[in-house]
Amino acid sequence: MTTRSSQATTMCEAFQNTVRDFASRTAVRTPGSPTGVSWAQYGERVRTIASQLHTLGIGHGDTVAIMMTNRPEFHFVDTAAQHLGAIPFSIYNTSSADQIRFLFTDAANKVVICEKAFVPVLLEGAQETAVQHIVCIDGAPEGTRSLESVPPAAPAEFDFERSWRAVAPGDVLTLIYTSGTTGAPKGVELTHAGMLAQVEGSELLMGVTAEDRIISFLPSAHVADRWSAHYIQTVCGNQVTCVANPKEVVGALADVRPTVFGAVPTVWQKVRVALLAAIEGEQSPVKKALCKWAIATGQHVAAMSGRGKKPGLLLAAQFAVADKLVLGKIRNKIGLDQTRVALSGAAPIAPDVIKFFIGLGVPLSDAWGMSELSGLSTMSPDGEMRLGTVGRPAPGVRAKLADDGELLIAGPILMRGYRNRPEQTAEAIDSEGWLHTGDIATIDEEGYITIIDRKKELIISAGGKNMSPANIENAVKAACPLISQVVAIGNDRSYNVALIVLDQEAVAAFAERRGISGELSSVVASKELRETLDRAVADANQSLSRAEQIKRYRVLEEYWEPGSEVLTHTMKLRRKPIDARYAADIEELYSAETVRA
Repeated sequence: MTTRSSQATTMCEAFQNTVRDFASRTAVRTPGSPTGVSWAQYGERVRTIASQLHTLGIGHGDTVAIMMTNRPEFHFVDTAAQHLGAIPFSIYNTSSADQIRFLFTDAANKVVICEKAFVPVLLEGAQETAVQHIVCIDGAPEGTRSLESVPPAAPAEFDFERSWRAVAPGDVLTLIYTSGTTGAPKGVELTHAGMLAQVEGSELLMGVTAEDRIISFLPSAHVADRWSAHYIQTVCGNQVTCVANPKEVVGALADVRPTVFGAVPTVWQKVRVALLAAIEGEQSPVKKALCKWAIATGQHVAAMSGRGKKPGLLLAAQFAVADKLVLGKIRNKIGLDQTRVALSGAAPIAPDVIKFFIGLGVPLSDAWGMSELSGLSTMSPDGEMRLGTVGRPAPGVRAKLADDGELLIAGPILMRGYRNRPEQTAEAIDSEGWLHTGDIATIDEEGYITIIDRKKELIISAGGKNMSPANIENAVKAACPLISQVVAIGNDRSYNVALIVLDQEAVAAFAERRGISGELSSVVASKELRETLDRAVADANQSLSRAEQIKRYRVLEEYWEPGSEVLTHTMKLRRKPIDARYAADIEELYSAETVRA
């Protein structure tokens, strides 16, 4: 197979090829838009903005910060900066002024392109940094200027063609700042060549073409959105729909009917919970029974598929009937009826969630990757998903285990290094070019990889038992739709306890159904919640070994937000700050007189 990735040496060249080949096709749009922006229009916007950035003094090797919601302008600005040989990078929209100041100090960017909603925090965060211009795409609040007010450079001063052709494969394409779960964020330097290799693997593994439709709703500061909804599109020419508010992505599915859809586990779990609730709320006993039978039939098929087996003739026939009468209609209703590639990533997902969607006829599989690896590194090939694994290495990616079980990855997708951190780069990448991922894993005889947990996060009990907190946490979350986060604790202890954080939307619905005050404190204190969570923890414990089981838990009377002291922007737990912040709660859980909260 000849890939489009192999026809370019830089992302700039790939973009120009795509504009040439698909000029009249729609490149980017927003939900409800009948047309959107064509590739020809996209190409003109890139040419103009590149000239404007040149006027602002941006050239080869300079950094450009971007702070926007998911909207077409992000693509225009980011790609324009690339064509100058510059290094665009995105900031999480929930970042504080102090976090922004840290990034700007490290990146040394002179220009920020943003939406006016973010100007107050940017003005504060840009103080005492190299920032000279804050440019807004939707206005010009005080202390900023509008993009329209920046004049394009004169033709005699700026040669667009020469500019992008001067970009080299080894040049840095973007910076992806790590989430900082174990320290200060590090700027991962990804190159044009590395990302082209990443996209080529995606072409070979997922068969992405210009006919595909993808939704952009994850933060562009995260490598997952840049890889899946920006760089793949640059090369393959597929259509991207930008959803500015991530909470509206489920509603956008029916508008887009994506052929490729990737999301974090929380999104998949919410869809699952909503579907199960709708079935439980069905007024017709006959329809309700039919739906439950269809779902159960799908689960039987999914369980076999997850073990690499095919259903027998009877089960296959039953599934065909279930699909025609129920499952196909569900997929059509939620907008996943044309989805041929469905991925979960960025955090661990419970196998039961994956099994649910496989049974529904949505080909969901868990995938794994890292910023340091340009995005995706492993996934299951079409029709070859194995439950509990993150699939096999993508084309061109090599994987092996260190003596202590740490997963090592090598290949052309590897980062150039951490910006301004040569010592940490040397610690991460050994002399033979293997990235030490920090994940403990297993690799079976077919090459399927199972991630156990982060090397530094394993629970080691007082009895010396090694346990994965993520495995325990996922079991509890999968058992109850009210739960947003679970923190398993048990290091140097004789048993495990847990802190539980509830999901705000699910709690509101639960309180309304049960006639409880919507106040979180009232819900937490209610007998109904206690009974619900007791059952969930008991059910989860049934799937865990005796040493892993949760003996006591406490429900926290607060909701956690991404980008906070306790959660990263990508919803990963900040375990050390959590341990410190809730030290008293944890100690009470281990006192003899404590009962479940």
